[in-house]
Amino acid sequence: MPPEPTPAPARRAVSPLDHRLEAATGHGIDTLWNYRDRGVLDEPHAHLVDLHRKLAKAQTGVTFYLRLLNRLSSGEFDVDDALFTRIDRTVDQLEEAVAARDTATRHVLAALEPIEAAAAASKPGANPLSTDDHAALLAIAGGAKLHEHLLTGRLSVTTASGTRIPHAKLQQLEDAWLIIRDTTHPVHAGQPVALTEAGRTVLFAARRTPTTPEPKVPERLGTWQATPTHRR
Repeated sequence: MPPEPTPAPARRAVSPLDHRLEAATGHGIDTLWNYRDRGVLDEPHAHLVDLHRKLAKAQTGVTFYLRLLNRLSSGEFDVDDALFTRIDRTVDQLEEAVAARDTATRHVLAALEPIEAAAAASKPGANPLSTDDHAALLAIAGGAKLHEHLLTGRLSVTTASGTRIPHAKLQQLEDAWLIIRDTTHPVHAGQPVALTEAGRTVLFAARRTPTTPEPKVPERLGTWQATPTHRR
């Protein structure tokens, strides 16, 4: 058998987080990497790009070993002990690559969420948090889990306070990057749901927003306020 090729170094990120970096920074991935090389970025953004590059490299490793595993099982090689040994070794390497990618993803998210929160807070004309969104985020802040019924397959969210949140609302908040699910837990056993850094920032800002006092109803013209009667 020919020797196993080594994964080529990553030149550009190919990860599910690309669109979030681009949305939070307003720049494409190639531009961010170029700015990093030229020393244009500030410290938080430079740190984020460095972590993103590690994620890109880790994702490239996952893709490489997946393709190698597909090639080994394609029928191109003779089925013998040498092939089985090579497949076992590739599976182990794939598991290590996936673990490295998941770790890199968590690091990127930790650096990205404060930047997303700052971008959302400074965005002009940003839509205020609705009453339903505020109530849902407030309930999730105390702890929540997404469950799937084993028989019906229906998804439901239950918070620690007993509040139930519609799954559609959960998806809406997740698409807005205000909450995140711990997908390492199976849904049928309950996936923990928590606020992201952006979600905590938005919730805190909403709770600090002063409420407008209700206007006092003016007294009718021609009426007098009642005065207490003094007995002699």
